[in-house]
Amino acid sequence: MPETWYVVPPAVHNDLVEKAYRHRGYDAQEAAEAARFCESASRHGIRTHNALKGLHLDHLFGSTTGGCVPKAEIKEVPTRFKAAKVWDAQKKLGQSVAYRAMDAAIKLADEYGVGTVSVDNCFHYLWGGGYVMEAAQRGYIAYTCCTAMLAEVVPFGGKTPTLGTNPHSWAFPTTQAIGFPIVIDWATSTVAMGRVQQLQREGKALPPGVAVDAEGNVTTDANKAVALLPFGAHKGYGLGLIDEIVGAFVGGSLPTLRGKTKDDGEKHAPVFFFQVIHPDAMSGGAFAKGRTQQENVKAVLQDILGHGNEKCLLPGQIEAEAAALCAKHGGLLFSKAEVEAFGEIAREAGETPWNLEQLKTVSI
Repeated sequence: MPETWYVVPPAVHNDLVEKAYRHRGYDAQEAAEAARFCESASRHGIRTHNALKGLHLDHLFGSTTGGCVPKAEIKEVPTRFKAAKVWDAQKKLGQSVAYRAMDAAIKLADEYGVGTVSVDNCFHYLWGGGYVMEAAQRGYIAYTCCTAMLAEVVPFGGKTPTLGTNPHSWAFPTTQAIGFPIVIDWATSTVAMGRVQQLQREGKALPPGVAVDAEGNVTTDANKAVALLPFGAHKGYGLGLIDEIVGAFVGGSLPTLRGKTKDDGEKHAPVFFFQVIHPDAMSGGAFAKGRTQQENVKAVLQDILGHGNEKCLLPGQIEAEAAALCAKHGGLLFSKAEVEAFGEIAREAGETPWNLEQLKTVSI
């Protein structure tokens, strides 16, 4: 059954998001970077990590509680390794830090073939796929992972959440081969907590087997969900554990203490890690039948999707199709519940909410 969507011009969306962040004390550059990221998430259909999620996290754990510090300056930590940078974000806005870290990693990859940026004392950067996607669109292979603000995931075989949702995001420069970058991006929980919050807003049930209630029982009631399960049982658990171990090597805090504001000598902020590889740094040069590197990538993907698999999707394809849909209709697509939630943000910032009757609608 078709659903009605409201079309919001990107400039209108970005203006409100920037004003909302400025209202909370962020400077013009931070607000612009936040709006740029949130526009990208919405354009690519990432409804769980759009501006509503970003500002909600800022309200719960950010500028109002000291978990994120507007106008903070990133501090570079000395390292003897030329292709690596280590930063202390000093709780600067996550989107700002992530964009700058990815740019720094790309610059290192241009010089050394590979570059890494490890960042301590962070605040949530939302959708990791957005950063690696942009790097892939610029021609690089990119990866990022992070630890989460809260321990919301029960380890395999356990009953108490002691892991974050701990996403992994990879992207590959395949636009020349297939028309869009392949983006493999997921939380290591069954779903993101943002998905639970989205279903709460819309009064919808959770899929079975993704969350537990306060008693540790599996539930499909989004309003009763208090913790998530790892996807793929022990496999998702292992992938989630990677983020915690990477964070531990960088200097990150204990997962059950993140998001807290206690002055107990412990650290309470997440950690980011970025890696960029220049494709030339990986090329063996001996591609079959004289193919170029990109021609070889295309041939491999065509083989995977051949042999009766022609209707299979590639990771990143849904996001590319969502972006094409936004372009077709001339703006970002939001549900009625989302537009109403943006109204609350507008009122907080002293702005006029969007008028539903004045927005173009499409039925999809």
